[in-house]
Amino acid sequence: MNWQLLPQFAMTGLLAGGPLALTALGLVLIFKSSYIFNFAQGQLLLLGALITWWFAVELNLPLWLAIVFALVISALMGLLIERLALRPMTGQPLLSIILMTLGLSQVLQGLALLVFGGTQRNFPQIFSAANPYKITMPFVYNDNNIVIILKQNLVWSFVVAVLGVVIISLFFRFTRTGLAMRGTSEDHELAQSIGIRIHRIFGFSWALAGVVATLGGVLLATSSGLDLSLSVVVLAAFPVVLLGGLESIPGTIVGGLIIGLSQGLVSVSKVPIVRNMSEIMPYVVLLIVLIFRPEGLFGQKRIERI
Repeated sequence: MNWQLLPQFAMTGLLAGGPLALTALGLVLIFKSSYIFNFAQGQLLLLGALITWWFAVELNLPLWLAIVFALVISALMGLLIERLALRPMTGQPLLSIILMTLGLSQVLQGLALLVFGGTQRNFPQIFSAANPYKITMPFVYNDNNIVIILKQNLVWSFVVAVLGVVIISLFFRFTRTGLAMRGTSEDHELAQSIGIRIHRIFGFSWALAGVVATLGGVLLATSSGLDLSLSVVVLAAFPVVLLGGLESIPGTIVGGLIIGLSQGLVSVSKVPIVRNMSEIMPYVVLLIVLIFRPEGLFGQKRIERI
């Protein structure tokens, strides 16, 4: 372990966990309202980022206005997906609906390739890359100081991501719509019997998931660039969701931080095999945690009696 580089990689990993948490939040939103694990979330993230890029670069709109337009289109896209693809599946086995989202992911991926092409694009920078933040701390083994350099896009992406998760968490806890979404996830028939329009709740959930996906895609594209492989980022969000708990919105923050930190820690190792484990580290951490807490760190433990 290179101890002098450890603080730098650990802090970078923690900050990278913020956008991961926001990406995982879209998965939790769909699951909390409809009990469906959405495999198309990565493609929604990709399309949201591509639409933002098209408004900002091709139409030369201000970036903030491009993001607003992309958020509106993503919400409408989520509504259309629920109305045209998932609502006809009402009453079908859960596995069939999950497979529908898996097929939908391939359709959206092909649509992105057909409309935008597969070239690498430079996404407009939201935050300045010229003046990174610097943190100086003493090194305990000698008199030298360690300087941690943090890029502005990493820091502010983390802040925006955590703020988004907090706002959605408060929305679920204190608003009528949020409470209706929580009630719908518990029992569809019971929710419908007390007057909750569950199809409206499903549509709103998908619209909100589209908005969250676009925000996550924009934040990730500012640091990693924009191409069709951006949708693969959601593979790292799956362990975040399962680690934090499938129904826990605050769990996405904790899960994102743990996954990001684990990736940062293995990247600083001097052993090549360990250093190259960065991509599979989320799943290693997930397996270790699920052995002791199968429901995740903040998931609900359900007990069914016969």
